Amino acid sequence: MWDYTDKVKEHFRNPHNVGAVENPDGTGEVGSLACGDVLKLTFKLGADGKIAEAKFKTFGCASAIASSSALTDIIQDMTLEEAENVSNKDIAEFLGGLPEQKMHCSVMGREALQAAIDNYRTGESTPKKLSGRVVCKCFGVTEPEIIEVIKENNLSTVEEVTNYCKAGGECGNCKPDIARIIESVRGEAASDAPAVAEKPKQKLTNLQRIKLIEETIEREIRPALRQDGGDIELVDVDGTNVTVAFRGACSKCHASNFTLQNVVEPKLKEFVSEDITVSVYAE
Repeated sequence: MWDYTDKVKEHFRNPHNVGAVENPDGTGEVGSLACGDVLKLTFKLGADGKIAEAKFKTFGCASAIASSSALTDIIQDMTLEEAENVSNKDIAEFLGGLPEQKMHCSVMGREALQAAIDNYRTGESTPKKLSGRVVCKCFGVTEPEIIEVIKENNLSTVEEVTNYCKAGGECGNCKPDIARIIESVRGEAASDAPAVAEKPKQKLTNLQRIKLIEETIEREIRPALRQDGGDIELVDVDGTNVTVAFRGACSKCHASNFTLQNVVEPKLKEFVSEDITVSVYAE
């Protein structure tokens, strides 16, 4: 059961501005039934050039309905220039937050709004899609789209990218590619950031290290694995060498080695120690 805020529940149960604007000035339709979500947004401008009416139709989950409803409220009485600056974060914050796994619904809202504005300005009915190499063939997500969502939302893991744009959420074959894109984007951001002197890290005792490892697994790793029916168990800690065992669905998953190298080990390096190495217990 998703942990929805009261505002999400309200906009889902009693969505605002459902339908289509008659003779709209702008129309934007994004998504597809193959992907599971479709959103059509229409708006009409008033004599003052501001959005006087906005309505939506969507095929999707509770988060898609709530995000679409919230979007129509947000852009009411905005100029197109103001509406252009509405981000998926604004939609999520308006709702008091969305489950991480449903953030792609807020991104879909932002994309529909941009498509409707482009339609008003150019007359083109097909929304502009960031062209480039297709990374996720299951959902047709391109590399520029992934880069955009990483930068806009400061994403750092493959799981987060999947939550925000669905890339990697079906067969999973593109996950290594997504990981490389994340590394490239974050590398560029780091090179542009001003240098900051690192504070010396306090040396950990073995008991402190084990405790940090257990806390990191419980907080940062286990919840993600359990979403797919898997789990992880700490087997042994020998200095900076950590041994784990995958349980449930993860124990039989062909992508478990990818999970180890791109999720488990990076999280332990980030929150425990950079010299951590992780291996899987051979049972």
